[in-house]
Parts: sequence; C-alpha cells; structure tokens
Amino acid sequence: MPPNTDPMHIDPEVASNDIELQKPLEPKAENVSAFKALGWLDRFLAIWIFLAIVVGILIGNFVDGAEDALEKGKFVGVSVPIAIGLLVMMYPILCKVKYETLHLAFREKELWIQIGFSIIVNWIIAPLLMLGLAWAFLPDEEGLREGLILVGLARCIAMVLIWTGLAGGDSQYCAILVAINSILQMVLYAPLAILFINIFSHSTQTITVSYSTVATSVAAFLGIPLGAAIITRYIVRWIASPEWYDDTFLKYLAPWSLIGLLYTIVVLFTSQGHQVVHQIVSVVRVAAPLIVYFGVIFFVTLLVTHKLGFGYKLSTTQSFTAASNNFELAIAVAVATYGANSDQALAATVGPLVEVPVLLGLVYFVRWIANRRGWK
Repeated sequence: MPPNTDPMHIDPEVASNDIELQKPLEPKAENVSAFKALGWLDRFLAIWIFLAIVVGILIGNFVDGAEDALEKGKFVGVSVPIAIGLLVMMYPILCKVKYETLHLAFREKELWIQIGFSIIVNWIIAPLLMLGLAWAFLPDEEGLREGLILVGLARCIAMVLIWTGLAGGDSQYCAILVAINSILQMVLYAPLAILFINIFSHSTQTITVSYSTVATSVAAFLGIPLGAAIITRYIVRWIASPEWYDDTFLKYLAPWSLIGLLYTIVVLFTSQGHQVVHQIVSVVRVAAPLIVYFGVIFFVTLLVTHKLGFGYKLSTTQSFTAASNNFELAIAVAVATYGANSDQALAATVGPLVEVPVLLGLVYFVRWIANRRGWK
C-alpha cells in the first residue's frame, strides 16, 4: 500500500505508537503463529477473563452483601470500584500517545477521510443497527429494548483502547477517535436517545436524558485519565529523558491496563452476578441481539475498510471503535432515568458482560486472519 494512503504515516516516530502489551504483529519467522506472537500476559487473556467472570459470579451469588457493598459508593452514576477499574485501565494506554506530535497528523487529508468514515459508522450505522436488532429480538419487552438502544447510542471511550492495542491496531489514531467520539457524545447522545426511544420506538415512558449526566460521564472517564496521562508524559520525559520514559516507564505501566480490565470484569460480574443467574432468560434475550450487533458491525467495517485499502492497523482500529460501546454511560443514564432495578438498567448492564468475551474473541480472530493472509 502506498505510504500516503495511511493518515498516520507522517513520520516513523509518529506512526509507530502501538500498545506494547504484546510482541509485534508480524512474527519474525513465517512459522510463528498469531498466538505465539502475543506476550505471556495477553497470550492467556481469554483464560484470565474466563476466571475473572467465574470469580465475579461466585462472589456475587455466595458472598453475602457483596453486591450491596459495591453499590454503596457512586462516581458519576457508576459504582466507585468499577470507576477505579476503568481509570486504571485507560491511564497506561493514554500515556503511550505522542501528544507532542499529534498536530502533525491533522495536516493529512487522509486522516480527515478516516475520521469522517468513523463518524458515519459510529453515529449513524451502528445506532440504527442496534435499534433494528432491539425491535427484532425484543418486540414484546419495552424495557429491555430501550436499554439496548441506550447501549447502541453510547460510543466507546474506554475498552476500545484495550481491544485495539491487543489486536495490534493504531493506538494513536484510536485515541484521536476516542476524543472525537467523546465530544460528539456530549452533543448527540441526549437528543438521539430521545429521538430513538420517544419518537422512533413510541415509548410508553417518556425519556429525558440530561446533558449534564452525559458530559459528566465523558469528562470523568476520559478527562481524568487523559489529563493525568498528558501531565505524566510531559513531566516524566522532562525530568528523566524521552528514552527512559519509552523504554522503562511505559513497560512498567503496560501490564496495568490488563490488570485494570480483569479487576473491572470481576467487579462487574460480582455486582450483577445475582441478576445474571436469577434473570437468566432476560440476560439471554438481551445477549442474542448484542452478539449479532458486535459481529455484524465489526466484520462489515473490517471488510469495507479492507476493500478501501486502509491497511491492517487502521482497519482494525476502525472496526473495534465501531463495535465497542460506552457501557458506563449507558448504565449511568439507564439508572438515572429508569432506576437501578429497571429492565433498562439490566439490559445496559448485560452490554459489557457480552462485549468483553465477544470482542476478546475478535481480537484473536483478526490477528489470526492477518497473519494467515499476510495483511500488512
């Protein structure tokens, strides 16, 4: 692919900002599999996540008062333990972004084409697909349907950085999309939620989404780790050296993203373990359209970007950004609008419970297909 077709191809120092939780995507020897190309921590990530899910469900069902204890403290509508996990998860990845050279990327016309494509997929195609799937799978369950719609409208600003990094995508470009989606989320989420639920779905319960709820969620879960990462990058590089920051400091931080992810999963399944087991029919009914949604939006985006010649890194980044959702915002809005015990809140909560294993599977799949087909 010609160099100028890649919007992040400005300079080798600018373009090479991939997450260092695994070895490089292209193995040094042809007989090295995609599995062996991964580092030891994320090589067995599927096992760690499965164990985290099991541990969370067991704690939620057999440890008295565990769910109530996790729900006592709230931070912008999300339990404090979950909020801590999200912040820990995002901070190391955002520390890797080369903020000092980002302005160079915006000089490239190709980057604006990529951004425009991402906006169309994230704010038009994906929400409409979720709306259609919600009605197709849950025509008789208004509450669960509305919860799914809230999930579909919330574009991801957290876990997408994990999935993109693990898949060998472009973490710097992903950070740009996260920032843009965050701004659009503050402007578009509330009116789109009202449009999709009150008007398109003719809800019997009039929904009113507060702009302050959305803005606060975005500011907390993106603003705090982003601000901390920028300050860290500039201060540490100034006090020590850029080389020490890149070679030592970032390597020390890298595992904390996965530790934060596993911790968040344990807390999520602990807080919802009782509902997962005792409302299994509702959970399965919500999970079905979610699985279809993640699969369809991911593979369609991957196919289209591949045909357009975006290249592996950008195609992967676009696909995971389109398929990921901001579950913390969807949960916060559902709880604030309908109540913690509502069907809407249950559906919003099932979102990340399905998203985590499905998108992890897509990470392994896309790496395997890239190595098998030699997709650069």
